[in-house]
Amino acid sequence: MEKQEIRTFGRRHGKKLSGRQQRLIDDVLPKLRPLKNNISEHVILEIGFGSGEHLRNLAENAPNKTIIGAEPFMNGVASLLSAITDINTDSVLPNYQNIRIYADDVRQFLRDTDSKFEQIWVLHPDPWPKARHEKRRLLQTDFIQLLYNHLTPGGEIIIGTDHWEYYDWITQEIEKAKLSYTSPDIDTIKTRYQEKNKAGTQHPKYLIIKN
Repeated sequence: MEKQEIRTFGRRHGKKLSGRQQRLIDDVLPKLRPLKNNISEHVILEIGFGSGEHLRNLAENAPNKTIIGAEPFMNGVASLLSAITDINTDSVLPNYQNIRIYADDVRQFLRDTDSKFEQIWVLHPDPWPKARHEKRRLLQTDFIQLLYNHLTPGGEIIIGTDHWEYYDWITQEIEKAKLSYTSPDIDTIKTRYQEKNKAGTQHPKYLIIKN
């Protein structure tokens, strides 16, 4: 019997969706599912996009690139769909025609696709701060290596967290994968999650892994 993979995210559903949100999930989301293989090399992946603020910013600033967002929390997916569609017609707005959405565990998507990405963003992944939950953390060595294998030549993985202990833990996992990284300051838009700043720190720290 195949061993079940440990979930790295919490619940998949929160409060009940509105009628429009459910309609968007049922009718629009299937049309935005990413292709298994993208011919273009100009593809950006964001993992765990929350409500989609940063993902929308990527789409607006890179209209000629395909922006794929992976998020298992359906309320976040519904929030993004609401923001990128016309309230009267439910059609995707012109600024967001380049967005694709994978509403499930990104690990399965990465195993199923041969696509390469010029950027992979992982902003504010759940730190799972309790010691007994450490095994649920997303950015384990094997997963970092999986991401690295999906980079284009010159591509980069951009990781951001406001949880200092998790930041240190991630650097150790990168080193276990025998990959090099830098820790620059990055100017990104403030997402709803970042505004909450549950860790109580002054600002996020970032890590960049380049291919």
